[in-house]
Amino acid sequence: MPAPPNSAPPSEGTDAQVIEASRRHPDRFGAVFDRYFAHIHRYIHLRLGESAADDLTAETFLRAFRGRDRFDLTCPSARPWLYGIASNLVAEHRRGEARRYRALARSADVAEIASHDERVVQRVSAAVMQPRLAAGLARLSAGDRDVLLLVACAQLSYEEVAEALGIPQGTVGSRLNRARKKLRKIIGPAGEAL
Repeated sequence: MPAPPNSAPPSEGTDAQVIEASRRHPDRFGAVFDRYFAHIHRYIHLRLGESAADDLTAETFLRAFRGRDRFDLTCPSARPWLYGIASNLVAEHRRGEARRYRALARSADVAEIASHDERVVQRVSAAVMQPRLAAGLARLSAGDRDVLLLVACAQLSYEEVAEALGIPQGTVGSRLNRARKKLRKIIGPAGEAL
């Protein structure tokens, strides 16, 4: 049986097209969820740990779904918008995040994780969260830390970071530069790749 008009699979089209369609057919928003869930989850996991990642990733998509009428349809990609929501949720948990970085700075032990996917995330987290780096991240201002982690962990461009955080691109560059300089002082020669 042929599909009725305007019933294209939700995976087709740009994010803006899918979100626009989801305003009339809410189930279509699932395509945005499918496209970005793993990326947003990984970003939050790296920022706050496994226990917060599931809840905050779900909350990110819940807020996005509820706010889809306010999504700027001139933006073809929902990626910066979703990372902006996720960063705001992370900011709500900032004190716990800073405590986690300080704790990681005191302990280089990494817990054993069972699944392959979790081991991959653990390896990335272990590399990113070395004790001196964790101490440095805890000392950064919230704005500098957000920019650095969106570039390093989420691999967003300056333009996407600016859109996600609602700041000018020049501010992204200056915050990233300032964060790198501070971390180099703390980490030393091992941090030259930053």
